[in-house]
Order: sequence, then C-alpha cells, then structure tokens
Amino acid sequence: MTHPVDHKDRESFSFPASAKEMKNLGWDQADVVLFTGDAFVDHPSFGTAVIARTLEREGYRVAVIPQPNWRDDLRDFKKLGIPKLFFGVSAGNMDSMINHYTANKRLRSNDAFTPGNKAGQRPDYAVTVYSKILKSLYPDVPLILGGIEASLRRLTHYDYWSDALKPSVLADSGADLLFYGMSEKSVVEAAARLRCGEKIDHITNIPQTAYPANEFGFDTNDAILLASYDECLKDPKAFAKNFVLTEEESNKINQKVLAEKNKDRWIIVNPAYPPFSEEEMDHIYDLPFTRLPHPRYRGKEPIPAYEMIKDSITIHRGCFGGCSFCTISAHQGKFISSRSKNSILKEVKTIAGGPSFKGHITDLGGPSANMYKMEGIDKEQCSNCMRPSCIYPSVCRNLNTDHTALLDVYRESRIVKGVKKITIGSGIRYDLIVDPKNRPVSASALEYFKELVTHHVSGRLKVAPEHTSGKVLKLLRKPPFESYRHLHARFTALCEEQGLNQQLIPYFISSLPDCGLDEMAELAIQAAELHLNLEQVQDFTPTPMTLGSVMFHTGFDPYTLKKISVPRTVKEKKMQQLFFFLYKKEKREELKTDLRALKRGDLIKSLNL
Repeated sequence: MTHPVDHKDRESFSFPASAKEMKNLGWDQADVVLFTGDAFVDHPSFGTAVIARTLEREGYRVAVIPQPNWRDDLRDFKKLGIPKLFFGVSAGNMDSMINHYTANKRLRSNDAFTPGNKAGQRPDYAVTVYSKILKSLYPDVPLILGGIEASLRRLTHYDYWSDALKPSVLADSGADLLFYGMSEKSVVEAAARLRCGEKIDHITNIPQTAYPANEFGFDTNDAILLASYDECLKDPKAFAKNFVLTEEESNKINQKVLAEKNKDRWIIVNPAYPPFSEEEMDHIYDLPFTRLPHPRYRGKEPIPAYEMIKDSITIHRGCFGGCSFCTISAHQGKFISSRSKNSILKEVKTIAGGPSFKGHITDLGGPSANMYKMEGIDKEQCSNCMRPSCIYPSVCRNLNTDHTALLDVYRESRIVKGVKKITIGSGIRYDLIVDPKNRPVSASALEYFKELVTHHVSGRLKVAPEHTSGKVLKLLRKPPFESYRHLHARFTALCEEQGLNQQLIPYFISSLPDCGLDEMAELAIQAAELHLNLEQVQDFTPTPMTLGSVMFHTGFDPYTLKKISVPRTVKEKKMQQLFFFLYKKEKREELKTDLRALKRGDLIKSLNL
C-alpha cells in the first residue's frame, strides 16, 4: 500500500523540501526553514503544517526539512542554505522520548509519524540535537524552537528517561527564542520583526515566548522569580515549589513573567496570549491545507498517524480538566478556544468532497470531546482564578457546561452530503455529564450523552476513569469512580433502549503516585464487579511539566508537601500491571506467586486467586 498523493504537479507544492523543489518554485532563498522530527503532512492536525501555512499567509517563503538525517555528513541541514529570517525546530507532534520509549524505557519498534511506521528516523531529544547541529553550522542565523517537546521543557524539568532534572531546553540547545503552546501569533510577530531588521536578541517582549538573558532585568512586582536550576538540583522542595508557582500562574488569564536562573544565564518566560477568539480560530483552520502528505512520500508506505487523523476535525483547543499526568493544559492552556459552527461545517464539506473520502468522519473533537464552547460565565471571575481545574474537585459554578452548541454541530454535520457516519474519537469528560451522585451536570448533559451513544459511537466508546481508588484519583484530579459507574449504567440502558450492540471501554493507569498493591487490588475487584476485561491500560509515564512528574521525582505532593509513595522499579511496575489481567489464568498465577513472596495472603484471599 502506498500514499495516493493527489498533487498534479509534485514540484508546485507550496513548501519545498529540496533544493530542486525550491528552484522549480523560482526561489533563490527561503525566508524560513522549518525542521521537524515528523514526516511532513499538510494537515491542520500537524503543528508544523499549521505554522508553515500561517507564515505563508503572511507572504513568507517557507521550506520544510522533515526528519533530517543527523548521523551522516549533515547534508540535510545544509541543502537549503541559510534562510533570510530564521530556522525553526520542532520534534514534531510528540515529545521525542515518549515517541521512542515505553513506560519501562524500552525502545519502541515503530513510529506512527514516519512512513511505514518505521522507527529510528529522529534522535532522542530531537529539539536539542537538531538545534546544536544548526548552531554549529550557522551560529549567526536566528534559531527558534517550537512544538510540544520545546514547550514542556521550557524551564527546569524532570526527565524520566535520564532520571534527572534537566535545565531549560534553551540552555541545552543554544537556541535564541522558544515559542510555547500554540504559537501562530508568536511566529507571525517574530517573523515580522526579523523582516524589519530587528536582531533576534532584542526580541524579548513577544507574549508566549521564552528566551535566554544574561541578567534579570525586571521589577519583582512584574515577575515571579523561581528557584534556580542549581537550587532545584540540591533541594526537591525548591523544584516542587517552582511547579506550583508556574502552574498557578499559567492558570490565569492575566499572568506575570517567570524568571529562572539556568546555569550561567536566565530563562525568561513571557505571559501567554489571551485565549484565541472564535474569529482567530476560524482564520487558522480556514488556511488552504491540502490535507495530504508532502509529495516526497509519493509511492512510499503510509504514515500511520496521518491515516488515523486524515478525516478528523479539530473543533476546539485547550482543556480545563487539570489532570495531574496530562500535558494539555501546560501546552494548550486551560481555557477553551472554539471554532464557529460555520467553520467546522466548511471543513466537513471539504472532507466530504475529497476524492478518497469513504463517508466516515473519525472525529469532531479536541483534547476533550465535549468542552466545545464551554467557558466562564463571568469572565472577570476567570481573569485571576488560579484553580488548575474548572471541574475538580467539583464543577465551578461560573463554568458554562451547556452542550447545546456541540449538539448543533453534531446534528448539522451529520446531514452534510457525502457523510455517512461521524464518530467521536476524542475522549469525553463524563464528569461534565453526571456527578458522583448521578445528577446531570447541566440541562443538556443527558441529551448530549444520548446523541453521542445513539449516533456517534462506532461499537466502542472510550472513557478514562484512570483508577478506582479515592486517594489516587484525588492526586490525579479526577472524579470519584462512582461517576464512572453511573455513566456505565446509563450507557448500558441507552444501548438496550436503542437496540445497539456497543461497549463502554474504560482506560486505566497503573504505577501512579501513591498507588500501591492495595489500590491495584481495589481496581481489580471493581473491574470484576463490572465484568470488565481490561484492554485500554497503561503504565504511568512521567512527562515533563506535569504534576505527576513532580510527584514521581520528589516523592511528595508539591501543593501540600506531604510525602507519598511512588512505584519506581521495573519489578513494582510489572507487578501492578498484573492486576489488570486477572481474567487470564497465567497472569493470575504469576500475581499469586508474587503476592505469596510478599506475604500478602490478604490480597490473595480478597482477589480469590
């Protein structure tokens, strides 16, 4: 199987990836050259494509080097020459270390962002590796970092794969500027100022950027001074306090500058832009994406990530869930930015009119499927609110939780000519449907759930309770397991009422902070009560700039400084995973043997092993 690239003329594609393609476009030099760890796909779900299209709209010539070879004579880093304005570097749509390694730090054998699912086409710590090469070759050319790997490593962070605190990626990479989060506005302003002749080291006041500085030049009333990298190395509590200050500030609309000493320089992080307006969101998603892989992949094996999302649609950004293991709020922010219904329907029609469309749109979603158009009722209350979650420990009374606008999008999208089926691939937040006492969260919540189950589930609806233990869920900032039980009962009743043969598939995580054998036994017992043969399970992976990673590294809750146990060893992690699979005889026997060795006959008895 190969990619059915629809471009009539390979050389006419907007973003050249070779000197020949640049020449055929009549370019002698690009304004911007973007390096990415992913294959290049011109689709709005791929960050590099969004940035390339955004710059193109402003009149810039943008070239792209996907998955450059960093192990040979570095010809990929030289082949397009020096750009007029800057080099941009991204690891791609994932942190390269999560892309490469399992939770047990085993090297993965595949890479969904590469043709043929082939592993090994990007380095570990891709942002740093690419940047050091570019700086060694072109030390005077501005170098700007972006994407999720750079975004989550903008300050001192715990790196699970080296089991160490690392300084800001700006310090390690030698880059001049970093865009964090969704950076369409930042990149346009930076490009405009560079085009006007401004020096990169003078560009220090663009929102949602971070930069290295030789000195701290702020009034302490305007900036938050974090503990230095060296202080964090010496004192885990200093690192934990840094996280609290950073998270609380990022939860506000009106933010202050953050400043942290990294080795011999300061890292300055400017406040984020306000959430994008509906008009700004529409402007981005109305860009002329071809929704196809670059012509260089013609005749090559498919790119799995593209095949999965090619007929999906993003309807909003951001997430106010505040889950302690999730990176979304640290990258996209907790405030929701939604597209207009007309913009979404326009994209539905574009997909439906495509030559390869088979009638199935695989998602109308975002980080969480059912947060579309949800925002604060009184914006003034939100402006300085520091709550990391708008729905935990309870739903904020100032949050508009109405699903009506989302129902309208679903219903109107379903009747677009050529659309046979729309399924929702993004996970739903069931704590926006029912509360722990089985009460609807809003007047439209149950209507939404019925619509979802009746029309938008393709056999299986995936939700994420994560765990069953109250104390673990509290650290995760997730609702009590009773909420899942209520949803499960409502789902089952709806399927029986509608004559549907569908399953509710829960997603669980083992080896979470403060999760021991007793908590895993509780999970196994509750799963058995619900007759669940668990499939969607994962071992906890601490990712940079999350509360979970701070708890894993320090061994305490940074908000309370209370000590917590943390499963760390491979043996502990493997044993916890056994609890997921007690419906398999060999797993039951293995767990029974392990529990006997630990003299945990009580658990053997309670689990009926």
